[in-house]
Amino acid sequence: MPVFFSPVPQTLRAGLTYVGSSVFANNRTADSDLTREQDDGPVVSGLASHLPLQMLLYFNMWLFPCWWASAVAMLHLKVHPHLPYYQGLLVTGLILLTSIEATRLYLGYVGNLTEKVPELAAFWVLSVAAQLPVVLFFLTDEATVILPLERAVHGVYLLFLLAQVACAFLALRTMTRKLTLLFRLRQIGEMESRPPRQRYHASPLSPLCTLGGPHHRSVLPMPGDDLHVYH
Repeated sequence: MPVFFSPVPQTLRAGLTYVGSSVFANNRTADSDLTREQDDGPVVSGLASHLPLQMLLYFNMWLFPCWWASAVAMLHLKVHPHLPYYQGLLVTGLILLTSIEATRLYLGYVGNLTEKVPELAAFWVLSVAAQLPVVLFFLTDEATVILPLERAVHGVYLLFLLAQVACAFLALRTMTRKLTLLFRLRQIGEMESRPPRQRYHASPLSPLCTLGGPHHRSVLPMPGDDLHVYH
């Protein structure tokens, strides 16, 4: 299996892991655990990678050069009649999209294929906070004189982004649920491996019954935790 190197710093990965456990994990009560306990087996044993997301990332990799060439050609045609203010906005938006896209796609590939929550969460954040606003600006601001070709290519690119955001959200929910269950199973395994006299009996006030334990840490494995997942 190939080794992927993450461009996300270690401290940022820890923060994304904590946010992922808070936002995308399903915080279930005791009643909902009883009703959905039968669904936990396939989640733990199955793959959490999202096939539609992977297909969207693959086609996006081939779409982006076509989109970029069309955007540059249209920008060259219409940048001179605009005021310097709009010229700066158009050029800055194109540079921002171009500089972020390679990192965004790489994070999506790594996060989805290797089931890494921090990388996939960073991909989701970049898609929502960086790419979507710029594409919507290109597509909706009539003061920039939107050409027919721009409407077509920006519309297709916007559909890809929206589909990727939705698929990445579903993939993150599945991954966080799987890692949360693995974390709890590891805790149970550690308890059962202790001698009977030292075994910790969980009670309603036990840290195992609260999300995150006594120190309110993320239930997901943080970067550096020794958690081996076998499929």
